[in-house]
Amino acid sequence: MKIPGPDHPIAIKPAPQRVRVIFNGEVVADTKRALLLQEAAYKPVFYIPREDAQMASFQRTAHSTVCPYKGDASYYTIKVGDRVAENAIWSYETPYSAVAEIAGHLAFYPDRVDAIEATPA
Repeated sequence: MKIPGPDHPIAIKPAPQRVRVIFNGEVVADTKRALLLQEAAYKPVFYIPREDAQMASFQRTAHSTVCPYKGDASYYTIKVGDRVAENAIWSYETPYSAVAEIAGHLAFYPDRVDAIEATPA
């Protein structure tokens, strides 16, 4: 486990926008409670509470990864109608304490969904 610091900063704050994720023409997540995680020089990522997502459209997969700063990530496939996006969602179910706020949240790969829309709340 690595601790975020000046050489690899991680900042988490409430997103000021309403965030919607669209897949196969349907809204699969819609929230005004997203978190915005900015890690080092990476693009910011919205983390959406599971309660604000259509979990019935997601299926957990066997895929997993490890981030030395955030912990073990599990993945989900989205299926809406006849369209499927493998491992399009990731989640840190028991993240390291430095990023504990993202527990219970989902993040979506922008290139595996139709859109991630952020509009004024």
